[in-house]
Amino acid sequence: MEIENYIPANQFCEIHKIDITFINSLNELGLLTFVIHEEVSYIEKEKINELEKMIRLHYDLDINAEGIEAISHLLQKVNSLQEEVKFLKNKINFFESE
Repeated sequence: MEIENYIPANQFCEIHKIDITFINSLNELGLLTFVIHEEVSYIEKEKINELEKMIRLHYDLDINAEGIEAISHLLQKVNSLQEEVKFLKNKINFFESE
């Protein structure tokens, strides 16, 4: 494990002034994955932006972890459908140009 690609979960919580139980609940729901190294939980730096969005949903809009899970699922579905529409438009354009 290359430690420079990770941030300790407790350090992240201190920086953002949030309770570690919140990110633990995200981990339990599968919305966040910890990497454990020498009994310390780490968060991938690549996931920080996504985690910060979840923090804003929770603390600014008072949405619980289960609500964030539902929102996350719906956003993934929207992104998937947008990709499908893009693919189909490209396919239509291809056949129209022939």
